[in-house]
This record gives sequence, structure tokens and C-alpha cells, in this order.
Amino acid sequence: MKAVGVIFSNIHEKEIKELTANRTLASVPFGGRFRLIDFVLSNMVNSGITKVGIITKENYQSLMDHVGSGRHWDLSRKNGGLILLPPYGESGTMLYQSRFEAISNIEQFLRRSEEDFVVMSDCDNVCNMDFTPVLKYHVRQNADITALYRTKMVDGRKMRTLFELDADSRVAKVINSEKTYGEQSLFTNILVAGRKFLLSIIDNAAARGFKSFSKDILTRTGEFRIFGYPLNGYFANIDDISSYYNVSMELLSKEHRDSLFFQNGMHIYTKVRDSAPLKVEQGGSVSNSLIADGCIIEGEVKNSILFRGVRVAKGASVTNSILFQDSSVGAFSRLNCVIADKQAVILEKRTLSGHETHPYFIAKNTVI
Repeated sequence: MKAVGVIFSNIHEKEIKELTANRTLASVPFGGRFRLIDFVLSNMVNSGITKVGIITKENYQSLMDHVGSGRHWDLSRKNGGLILLPPYGESGTMLYQSRFEAISNIEQFLRRSEEDFVVMSDCDNVCNMDFTPVLKYHVRQNADITALYRTKMVDGRKMRTLFELDADSRVAKVINSEKTYGEQSLFTNILVAGRKFLLSIIDNAAARGFKSFSKDILTRTGEFRIFGYPLNGYFANIDDISSYYNVSMELLSKEHRDSLFFQNGMHIYTKVRDSAPLKVEQGGSVSNSLIADGCIIEGEVKNSILFRGVRVAKGASVTNSILFQDSSVGAFSRLNCVIADKQAVILEKRTLSGHETHPYFIAKNTVI
């Protein structure tokens, strides 16, 4: 069973606008040395998918710099490999505003592909999974669409796509609502579909008034064979700044790290960079933290995540915080529940504090 991968790099970025002002959601840094796209990209590669298209929209310079030719994911190939798909399709198409329009804009990419199936995913999902069992299930059920879901308690604060399943795991009803509570089957925005099925949907979109994938396609449970597939194991969805902070902090737990990075021998790959190792100066201390290479610690770092090249000066204290690449903390400053974007500078004797439900955010290149 051969499948082509399609990754949406910009969907949902408005929900985390602090981190996507100058980059795509796909290229948001995560976990000290990764980007969000590394997870879905690695999942596809680990599942034997060797042709992956990334749908772009805007602010994707950092994404292009990160993925490059796809070499770090073994996707630098003469046939297939990694393909960046522009936000426009053929002549006459418009910049997409929805998931369905994005799929329609890559019609020619789908037509030129030879694979029988398409694995589609957003890039705000943090997990380590194998798509092979999902593809086998899709074929066994003779499904048009197999949508991955997870069982979760829903608090009714955000718009969700929820499934009601029958005894055979076929989707009987799709609910798009923010007024739903309790334990629900929540769509993960990861699905498998037949390539020819998707093309037929695109071909008939104008005549049938299809504009939204979740409202116009997934809801046609009587017309299309749509099945649910449970996603077990570690899974986290990042849909706002507080969820980004809390999911990142979960990495400080060995149990969560092992579930994410050491799942049945399937690795999460990223762009490799050569830099000096971490240096903890005399008088500096680090506890329960993830520290990337190139950092210099003269002060105290506790329960925090530091990306490459971060400097913490003597007497400074960084607690429960996330500091992006090349940011620096001045002498005797105090940081708690802070997210500092790249190259942020906190001068001497500053005290900054947020809360885990609302971390204090410092924008890129800001001096405080």
C-alpha cells in the first residue's frame, strides 16, 4: 500500500498568533531543538511514506530553511521526496482560506501522484505514530475516509469536530460545535483518504457547493464511507499559547519523553546543526531541565527548556520557562513561567513572571 503525505503548515496558526507572527505554525520551535513539523514529518517517514507535500501559505521562509531538501528525514530523492507546495495552484486559483480550498489548490500534485492513498495531517499535533496500521484498516473497511480520533474530556470552550461512532466504528454523526462537554471522540485532523476519492470530490466541488472539509465532506456520513480509528498513546494538540507551554513542560517528565521520542524504535528527526556543547560555569546550576547545545549557564536554571545558544548570566534565575534560540538573561534577573522568542534580551535585574495558564511572552528580538 503506497501513500503520499500531505501536511498543512498554516492551519490553526491564528490560535497561537504570538508564536506565528513571523513564522508558520509548522516551524514553531518545540522541545529545545525540534520544530512542530518534525513530528508529523517523522511519523510519515517512519511509516514508509517517501513522498510528502507541505502546503504553505505565508511566512514560510523559516520553514524552507528548516526542511531544506528533506535530507535530514531521508526525503532528498530523485523521485518523490519532500515537495513544498505553494499557496496557489494552477493559474486562476486564489489564496486558500480553508482546508478544502487548500486541498483543491494541490489538485495537480494529487493527479501527478501515483500512490493509491493520501495521508493528511496538520502540524500542531505532537505524537509518535505509525500510519501503517491505519492504512491497512482503511483498506480492510473499504473506506473513503478514515479519520483518526482520540477520546478526551471536552470543556466546551473551543470549536471542536466530534464523532459519534456506530458499533462497527463507522462515523454515524459529525458534530462541529463549541458547546459540547464530557468525554467525546475528538477528531485529530489526521486522516487517510483514497487519492481518486479526493480528486472526485475536487471535481464535483463547484457543482455540489463544497467549501468546507469538515462541514461539507465529513458530515456526509450516509453518502461516504467514513470510519474512525482510535489514536492511542501519547498525543498532544497545540492550539493556543497556554497549551504550547503546558505540552512543552510535559517533556520534563521522563514518562512523556519516552512515550514521544522512544516509541517502538521510531525516532523523531530534525535538522542537525553542529555547535559547541552546553557549558555550565562554576557557580551555575541546572535541574530538571532540557538544555540544548551551545548554551552557557552561569546562573540557575530549573524546570525549564532552553534552545540552542541561550545565555544565562551570573546570579540570574530561570524557572518554569522556555527560552528560544540565542536569547539571553542578564545578571540577577528573575524569570518564571516565561516564553522568550528567538534573540530576546532580558537585561540585568529584571523580574518577569507569568502563570502556567497564561505564560509571559516576549516577542522575537525584544529587549526588556
